Amino acid sequence: MAKEIEEKKGKYGADEISVLEGLEPVRRRPGMYIGTTGPEGLHHLVWEIFDNSRDEAMGGFCNDIEIVMLPENRIRVTDNGRGIPVDTHKKTKVSALETVMTTLHAGGKFGGEDSGYKVSGGLHGVGASVVNALSIYCKAEVHRDGGKYSQEYSQGKKKHAVKKISASKLHGTVITFEPDQEIFGKIVFDWNTIVNHVRQQAYLVKGLKILIIDARDWDNKNGKDEEDVFYFRELGLELPSTSFYFEGGLVSLVKYYNKFQKAIQDNIFYVEKEQDGVGVEIALQYVDDISERIIPFANNIHTPEGGTHVTGFKTALTRTLNTYCKKQEMMKESEGGFTGEDVLEGLTCAISVKLREIQFEGQTKAKLGSQEAQGAVATIFGEAFNNFLEENPDEAKVIINKSILALKARKAAKAAKDSILRKGALEGMTLPGKLADCQSKDASESELFLVEGDSAGGSAKQGRDRRIQAILPLRGKILNVERARIDKMLASKEVKALVIALGTSIGDTFDLSKMRYHKIIIATDADVDGSHIRTLLLTLFYRYFRAIIDAGYIYIAQPPLYKIKKGKEINYAYSDEERIKIVGRSAADIDLIESIDNAEVGDENENKISTGEDSKQDNIGTGTAKFHIQRYKGLGEMNPEELWETTMDPNNRVLKKVNIGDAEEANKIFDILMGSEVPPRKSFIQSNAKLAEIDI
Repeated sequence: MAKEIEEKKGKYGADEISVLEGLEPVRRRPGMYIGTTGPEGLHHLVWEIFDNSRDEAMGGFCNDIEIVMLPENRIRVTDNGRGIPVDTHKKTKVSALETVMTTLHAGGKFGGEDSGYKVSGGLHGVGASVVNALSIYCKAEVHRDGGKYSQEYSQGKKKHAVKKISASKLHGTVITFEPDQEIFGKIVFDWNTIVNHVRQQAYLVKGLKILIIDARDWDNKNGKDEEDVFYFRELGLELPSTSFYFEGGLVSLVKYYNKFQKAIQDNIFYVEKEQDGVGVEIALQYVDDISERIIPFANNIHTPEGGTHVTGFKTALTRTLNTYCKKQEMMKESEGGFTGEDVLEGLTCAISVKLREIQFEGQTKAKLGSQEAQGAVATIFGEAFNNFLEENPDEAKVIINKSILALKARKAAKAAKDSILRKGALEGMTLPGKLADCQSKDASESELFLVEGDSAGGSAKQGRDRRIQAILPLRGKILNVERARIDKMLASKEVKALVIALGTSIGDTFDLSKMRYHKIIIATDADVDGSHIRTLLLTLFYRYFRAIIDAGYIYIAQPPLYKIKKGKEINYAYSDEERIKIVGRSAADIDLIESIDNAEVGDENENKISTGEDSKQDNIGTGTAKFHIQRYKGLGEMNPEELWETTMDPNNRVLKKVNIGDAEEANKIFDILMGSEVPPRKSFIQSNAKLAEIDI
């Protein structure tokens, strides 16, 4: 063994050291630059190019940006900024445009005020070059200095030198790119994802017009070419589009997030000020809700994981409300003071900071790390919010009373939780009696099926793999926790049983490492009631166990809709389309099949499609074959063997993993569907009624 180690050591020399040139590091390790090669990373390419144009607008050089979704998975971003320089760069000896597009850490955001970028989101200088490296096709078109210049690339390498195409009176930059399937696999740009991201930016940059066009179905047979125009809209095509232009800043953004909420504070608080080179802009409003909504930005980059600016805000908010409450003698000393949890309840707040030298934690810029932001936000917001409370006593009273209510509820909830989830209550014999636990104690292989009712629970318990699969039947519809505090929530037997079964505890004592199962599988019936129960469960997980969803532990089972038997051959269909394909019917024969679906399931002579003397023999076209079709209305109709084979067997089943691509959008949908306000829910149902698949 020692000899083998010595031989391996001897082979390690200079030849073993790899040197990656140009943009090759990006292609080798794309996750280091865009976070992931999944849908989030794919859209991150759009943000990188858009952010460059947005930074031009922040610097006062641009007021019009256009994003076009083109055929062949291409994205085109145009701005009327200064245009990337095309003259020769002194250090690289090639055009500045080529340098920016093909070299990491090259850009106009490192030179301080002389570069024109006092504030910028894209300070790493890798945006355009990373997008170029991860694209099978990329083209940069620049209008400046009286000319139109162009250069094309593939996988980060130039196809030709920068060349002047023609004269031009315009100024600005056009970047078109097509992500490389070798990197991303399936490429699907989502319209709503792009629109929601751009809407935020429109609120943040006053006076900036942003137009988004969906031209993916555009047919170019009419001879019109996007390369012949600066803005795509100049082609005069009638295509789906949306545009944004706001002058209200963060106040408008807060109004947008609260449009489905009942505000308890009429005047939206707003402050915009600069201190020690840090620009701070904050708007907030309290609503009649128990959830908090903080939307933070740093140099217009959305930072969903927060950072120093959010820390400074929370500290100042808690301190200011405690000071005001004590000064006005609005709370008994015995009640103590507010915690951050109390003052955040029902708050919608947009925070935006702008720094000349900014530090993010990671290239994806999800969290701000600049320490100077914390002090600036705390000072500016603290002073301004204190003045707001002094000048608006009625608003102050409403806010303080809500925080006091939250404080009392927190203490009551803690007492209730402690009595239910005291130390050691989640182990051994205290597990809920109706839980059929699995034998394995290894959470990584253990699964918990949440099934609807005792009937499905009985079949699942008999059909499961007892070693790794646990079953928890839920009786009826669980409590809607959208507006329920922990004390009320844990008073519900069904919710309490589920919380104890999970093993993680809840609230401030939640601990993901104590999760007893790494697959929580929601298995409800394929009807309206089943969908409602599934929504209630997802609401519970989203509001109180968000970390479980983020960890990828929540799944939705996909049981079959039909069992189709032909002789001894049995097939399962998971949709009407699969059923038609198996039976061999065309779309014109659906009525015939539907009439058989509605028959009662039982004797072998029932539910059969028979040819022979049947007058529909030609339409059926199956000779003398007989089909027995069973339409499952619920999991309880399946015997244990069927349930195992179709829904529980890891080798055959179909599961959908629950994830949260856009937390703010998910938050809004839960507010609409599960909140107390009826008009928004009615409007949502009416607007989306045509999309519903109703099983009657």
